[in-house]
Amino acid sequence: MFSFDRRDFGSDFTFGVATAAYQIEGGQRDGRGTSIWDTFSATPGNVHNGDTGLNACNHYELWPQDLDLIRDGGFDAYRFSFSWPRLIPEGTGATNQAGIDFYDRLIDGMLERGIRPFATLYHWDLPSALQDRGGWMNRDIANWFADYATLVANKFGDRLEATATINEPWCVAFLSHFLGVHAPGYRDLRAAARAMHHVLFAHGTAIDALRAAGTKNLGIVLNLEKSEPASDSEADLAACDFGDALFNRWYLGGVFKGEYPEILTRWLEPYLPANYHADMEVVSRPLDWLGINYYTRSLYKASTQPGRPVEQVKGDLERTDIGWEIYPKGLSDLLVRVSTDYTKKPIFITENGMAEVEGDDDPRRVAYYEDHLKAVLAAKAQGADVRGYFAWSLLDNYEWAEGYNKRFGLVHVDYQTQKRTPKASYRSFQGLLHNTR
Repeated sequence: MFSFDRRDFGSDFTFGVATAAYQIEGGQRDGRGTSIWDTFSATPGNVHNGDTGLNACNHYELWPQDLDLIRDGGFDAYRFSFSWPRLIPEGTGATNQAGIDFYDRLIDGMLERGIRPFATLYHWDLPSALQDRGGWMNRDIANWFADYATLVANKFGDRLEATATINEPWCVAFLSHFLGVHAPGYRDLRAAARAMHHVLFAHGTAIDALRAAGTKNLGIVLNLEKSEPASDSEADLAACDFGDALFNRWYLGGVFKGEYPEILTRWLEPYLPANYHADMEVVSRPLDWLGINYYTRSLYKASTQPGRPVEQVKGDLERTDIGWEIYPKGLSDLLVRVSTDYTKKPIFITENGMAEVEGDDDPRRVAYYEDHLKAVLAAKAQGADVRGYFAWSLLDNYEWAEGYNKRFGLVHVDYQTQKRTPKASYRSFQGLLHNTR
């Protein structure tokens, strides 16, 4: 059990759990269109063991028992994502009524159980038909995304507690278009530069569309890291500055200051969209809150590889099963930095958690949550306006390029039988929350 009381966080603090559509839903036979993750995962070599999200956790059918787990755990809120291809199979044009009906059932089911819906419009499952038209490399995606946002607002907006436009734009743009680790799997600097801008421009157009439709309490979810130099050398300090700009400041600066770091615009200048400066007012539309996903730090040193500005080195901290260092202090530092340098808006930790080897008795995960929740309290004590914490994830699920090989869940899932078994970490939250809200 945790060593603190939920009252330590304040009466208005939200505790929740988070998932994403492609990682848990399955249910791909209801008129849902294909997404870039369907084709990326079907390509040999892209995903561990060739795993796909075809069935995942079958949340599409088993959502009632999953919502019961959230309620019985005492959680206040559920952060979920809509599947764009489930709602609009071709990305634009005709809608899929079965998909609309599914999210109606899911949202109504939350409300019936006293669970507040925190929605995300885009958690990486771009309709394949839009990838055929250039996807995030095409400026037109800002209009496509705004139309999709309008549909969500009109169908569900009045029942949503909060709505985020995009989950982890660094992953959408750089990880997927330069490093090639996630769908669509590009390794191209021009593609990455255009995606880096268009993902934030589309965020802004979606904010406009949601507000025009009357949807309230709007934000974005950024994945941020604690960037640190591998040594105190001038070269490594410069490398850390570049790495921090690439991972953190591009998105924070764009969204909250309407400007990108000069160190990156110089690097990307030949590849960025023409006249991108004219879009920055839209990129930086006012928000109601910020979501931060935090998992680890990066240690940077000067690069020895041609064409690669910096290199990352391994640190000596304890690691999760996915290989990420466990660094709670980095969360405190980030929260204080963001609230000091970028925004006074409320901040939610929209993802935090660890991959651990299979098993229901997960003492390292309990300790991980204990230490990171203490880090939230430390940041609040330093003035950061942190309003909530969402554990990643409710369920063991499809972990993107890792397939089903890594388990982040508070609840164990047997993928053959779909049996759910709460782990010790779930019981720790349950003890903290006492089934009261």
